[in-house]
Amino acid sequence: MSPKHGLLALVVMLIWGANFVVIDEGLSDVPPLLFLAMRFVLVAFPLVFFVRPPQAPWRTVVAIGAFMSLGQFSLLYLALDLGMPAGLASLVLQAQVILTIVIAAIVLREPPTGRQVVGAFLGTAGLVLVVVAHGISAPVVPVLVILCAALSWATGNVIARKAGVSSGFSLVVWSALVVPLPALGLSLVIDGSDEVGRALTHLSGVALASTAYTAIGASVIGYGIWNSLLARYPASAVVPYVLLVPVVGILAAWIVQSEVPTALEVVGGAVMLAGVAIATRATRGPRPGPTPEAPIVPSRPAGSASLPR
Repeated sequence: MSPKHGLLALVVMLIWGANFVVIDEGLSDVPPLLFLAMRFVLVAFPLVFFVRPPQAPWRTVVAIGAFMSLGQFSLLYLALDLGMPAGLASLVLQAQVILTIVIAAIVLREPPTGRQVVGAFLGTAGLVLVVVAHGISAPVVPVLVILCAALSWATGNVIARKAGVSSGFSLVVWSALVVPLPALGLSLVIDGSDEVGRALTHLSGVALASTAYTAIGASVIGYGIWNSLLARYPASAVVPYVLLVPVVGILAAWIVQSEVPTALEVVGGAVMLAGVAIATRATRGPRPGPTPEAPIVPSRPAGSASLPR
């Protein structure tokens, strides 16, 4: 990869890593599911009028939007609202790599390579350390909610894989349409119409800036750069950059929110990322790729079709 494009990849990692803190700050003024609806309205409109629909059946687009966007991010936002540290959330969400390998092996009958198995075991061991370390000093429920978010993301990966869909920019835009109405409806049920109305009529500058950052910065700009890099270079040259996202996320939370991870969390995180690195470099496969919050999709086993981008 050229120095220029390597720098662009680093810029995307900075955008995605800081995104967790930006979301967390915005949640101080807006209920989580309402905040999610606001974000995806901005992702979809007005781009949906200018971007061609993805070349995939509508049921597939809806399913991917339901799991990769609505399921993953509603649970992420809820976990942050419940007190999940933003930096730790950026790390634990990468459990989707391991879960994707497991689900694909069960549902699609695609046996993982030996290196993927090693990476999955190592990543799981690191994840257990992180959960135990966090549970010593804080409630473990938000961590479990983040793991459910990772499971939803992994399910979306497998759906896209089975349908042979690559998650290009058009899929990001059109699948975003799945999110706003269900998220708003759930917010009305959970938070009540009075709270939703109050939040919408008293949006702070922080909430508006956070919404713009997550939608335009993390989704539109981040994906635009990322997909262009995947079009130019092999996945093996691009995807490893995503391992920097939780590093940036933890540092950003440390600087902005004084969130200092414990020694055991650091050790567990390092072990988990080592496992993810091994799993994602298992083969020289086609282009796996991200969602706005630092996606990593493992390379396919030799002889199988590509996993989603």
